[in-house]
Amino acid sequence: MSKISINIKGLSLQEFSKGITPLEIMNEAKGVPKDSIICKVDGLLTDLSAQLSNDCELQFMDAQSKEGHSVLLHSTAHLMAQAVKRLFPKTKVTIGPYLENRFYYDFDVETPFTEEDLLKIEDEMTKISEENLQITHEIKSRDASISYFEKINENYKVEIINDLDPNETLKVYSQGEFTDLCRGPHVPFTGVIKHFKLLSSSAAYWRGDEKNQTLQRVYGTSFQNIKDLKKYLLMLEEQKKRDHRKIGKELDLFFFDDEVGPGLPLWTPSGTVLIDQLEALAKEKETAGGYLRVRTPHLTKGDLFSKSGHLDHYMSSMFSPMDVDGIDYYMKPMNCPYHHKIYANTPKSYRDLPYRISEYGTCYRYEKSGELFGLMRVRSMQMNDGHIYCTEEQFKEEFINVCNLYMEYFKIFGIEKYEMRLSLHDPEGLGDKFIDNPTLWKKTEDDVRNALKGAKLKFVESVGDAAFYGPKIDVQVWSSIGREFTLATNQVDFAIPERFDLTYTDKDGTAKTPLCIHRAPLGTHERFIGFLIEHFGGNFPLWLAPKQVTILPVSDKFNDYAQEITTHLIKKGVRASIDNRSEKIGSKIRDAEMQKINIMVIVGEKEQENKTLTIRRRFVKEQEELNLDDFSKNILSEINERRVSN
Repeated sequence: MSKISINIKGLSLQEFSKGITPLEIMNEAKGVPKDSIICKVDGLLTDLSAQLSNDCELQFMDAQSKEGHSVLLHSTAHLMAQAVKRLFPKTKVTIGPYLENRFYYDFDVETPFTEEDLLKIEDEMTKISEENLQITHEIKSRDASISYFEKINENYKVEIINDLDPNETLKVYSQGEFTDLCRGPHVPFTGVIKHFKLLSSSAAYWRGDEKNQTLQRVYGTSFQNIKDLKKYLLMLEEQKKRDHRKIGKELDLFFFDDEVGPGLPLWTPSGTVLIDQLEALAKEKETAGGYLRVRTPHLTKGDLFSKSGHLDHYMSSMFSPMDVDGIDYYMKPMNCPYHHKIYANTPKSYRDLPYRISEYGTCYRYEKSGELFGLMRVRSMQMNDGHIYCTEEQFKEEFINVCNLYMEYFKIFGIEKYEMRLSLHDPEGLGDKFIDNPTLWKKTEDDVRNALKGAKLKFVESVGDAAFYGPKIDVQVWSSIGREFTLATNQVDFAIPERFDLTYTDKDGTAKTPLCIHRAPLGTHERFIGFLIEHFGGNFPLWLAPKQVTILPVSDKFNDYAQEITTHLIKKGVRASIDNRSEKIGSKIRDAEMQKINIMVIVGEKEQENKTLTIRRRFVKEQEELNLDDFSKNILSEINERRVSN
């Protein structure tokens, strides 16, 4: 039998018989980790059961690696689907992708799953794991695949196949009696999947369209060892405690009302403080960065959005038009077209560039009802929006300055983990999802990539996630408890300036087209505040807290002195209030702690006589005694410095 040379990463070059599988190599070769569940062949993620026919580089990976964990999660989704089919034979399966640390599978079932059902499914998954079924795959023709899934009455799989490119290779995976359409790869045996937990079940629409069949979506998680599973489940419990919807209600920050409409948040006085503080911060930073403030209307003629391309590429996310004097008007989904009009309103020369403008306008986007989620997915949003018009020579510096602004904000809010994702176009989407100009796509993507490399900023690339008019940087951040959010964006637009005939007069007197950078360092205030609520668990730093100080008189006799202190602090710009209820001081302290107020000022006989204050800080055991002037000076310094911790 002929031999092939295989370079096993981390080991020496070795020869094996042609047709050997990575699984066989793992069992035979010394030094290969025996807990490997997947491999890469010449850089491509591959099943351990794949036959190797040519010389190659081979890398083994366990479930601790990012790729390995994703495969384990997806394989566990198949394990769950098999268990569901065993317990509920009439169920039809749809799709079961993996997410970060989680997976889900959507099922068409007669009745929704109960918590008891989830426990039964878990038990059946354990049984299938113990059976240690081999997971195999085969390539099937389109017709053979359709015939097979029609035969077993899996109509959703047939629909998926019919929507695929006729030339696409179809792969099916089997384990025991269960077969599923899937690109793979998967773990080699069901016995590899040991440590898993089903998390929840909820309604979902087929393909996310509320007009389609209602399905049952079951979420779960899976890890290589029990320690990591327990750690993750503890984190989920902490996330539940920090859920922005829960804390938002407890602290009376925002709410939704059926008569107002879904996805349209109403901000209370306390919640509005958060918005005001974010705007004040952004205005301060942007003024220092040379931005000019503008304002634009909430609606406009459809012609404007036709010109910008939004009606061609973004209409599904816009509200339906309203007829005004026989003309279609639209609520604005973003501020961009208005800003282009402001740029074009007066002639520009190279001396006017870069031209930076920003706005805190409210935008409106039609999010499907099934996708609305607290402040994270809303229909009315306040945008920290801005645009930079610049020359090609200025582009790199301007683009990097925006990225650096992100990192300034991260430091202010104590965000330690973040990732910049360079979102690129997919050539197959040109003319549909993306503007059809491959030359400009390549040039602009190269410019952004080189700018990031030149500034030594770490980033990853993601194909197919660009805006329709150009590449962008999406900034992913992780909260203090490890939850991931998409917050900021930095986009390059090579198409809009020409569409709007935006020009500037260059040094040689010729008309040139500027580049346009779209940026939203804080994203929408709604999503960012949702993130901050969960990041801080409602325990906001002093400068951001809606209620900074509460004055607690120990009895009614000291209400006048307490009011004197409160008035003084309010005049200094501190958000202070008095709790003058006829309650015991212990009760007042507990209530203040429940409201997550940063500082409690306790006043009684001693304090009134000495004209002092007893200061009690949240999370600090020791109390301190200060006079009013020193306390005011200290607290104002802390607020003005925007310290993360108190």
